[in-house]
Amino acid sequence: MFSEDNLASDIRNRMLNNVPSDIDKSEGYFVYDALSPASKELELTYAKDDEILKRTSPYTATGADLEKITNPVGVYRKEGGYAHTDLTVNGNASINGGDIVQTPSGLKFACIKQTVINGSGTIPIQALEIGSDSNVPANAITQMPVTIQGVVSVTNLQAVTNGYDVENDESLRQRYFERMQTPATSGNKYHYRNWAKEVVGCGDAKVNPLWAGNGTVKIIIVNENKRAADTTLINAVAEHIEDNRPIGATVTVVSATEKAINIGVTLVIDTKKYTLSDMQIVLENTLKQYFNKIAFVNNYISYASIGNLIFNTPGIIDYSNLLINSEAKNIPLADEEIPVFGTLNLGV
Repeated sequence: MFSEDNLASDIRNRMLNNVPSDIDKSEGYFVYDALSPASKELELTYAKDDEILKRTSPYTATGADLEKITNPVGVYRKEGGYAHTDLTVNGNASINGGDIVQTPSGLKFACIKQTVINGSGTIPIQALEIGSDSNVPANAITQMPVTIQGVVSVTNLQAVTNGYDVENDESLRQRYFERMQTPATSGNKYHYRNWAKEVVGCGDAKVNPLWAGNGTVKIIIVNENKRAADTTLINAVAEHIEDNRPIGATVTVVSATEKAINIGVTLVIDTKKYTLSDMQIVLENTLKQYFNKIAFVNNYISYASIGNLIFNTPGIIDYSNLLINSEAKNIPLADEEIPVFGTLNLGV
């Protein structure tokens, strides 16, 4: 960077070295005192040069500065998305649009249309706030902060996985480099992948050209949380590609199929610092991050990699009896499958 070796003292000393030796350059004399203020100003200039370089390089720019680099090439930061699902309601009641339901922890969802429930029925709901924090397990939305006469119980029968955060800088940066470094031209596979990933909610895409003969393209997608895409997202990606694809191409967009990965292992723990519950929380998060990382990248779950993740977790001294989906070997993934965390059974 410009400011390295360019402190005021470094600059002053270099300038003094260029002054003829027969002139007194000691501190307190004219030359020294004249060059000192200039060296301080130059130090500030070099520091500003560093800041300019940082803000204008795609490798280091952040926030609005990064968007000024990506936007001109057609790569825009994706907005977040509201989590939504169907709520099952038991009872006999009239539910109004805007009525609130929530989880025990207080995550709130609004009913988005008026529905009359006779015995049992479903109503679409949407999170009040954008983001992945509103993604909750099945049967987590069970409360109504304001009682509605006639409602006996409410719940979400399916896990909610379609709340998306506003795209972060690293994701935007990655899409920028993908756009710049892959030859996306004339409707080739890179073009289709870029088009899919432009859609809010699409976390990644795999493209299979000619999957059903000449002129056919199949795009397999996952959502931003590296989970299966719902119908809304599939349709949004299909519509976006339809607006951009070359004439004559027949495009099929489908969701990846989730493959639950269940892990059992016996641990030797540093019990002076950690409990089995601590290890449960840490390992679940580690495994989820690993599965997200390898979705559409690896075609199998590596037994050795899982073992390595476990062994290198702080607090774990050793492990044994590792099983992945009840087997002590690599677990293959089909072409359209992605791994998702299932269960983690720890023993000691």
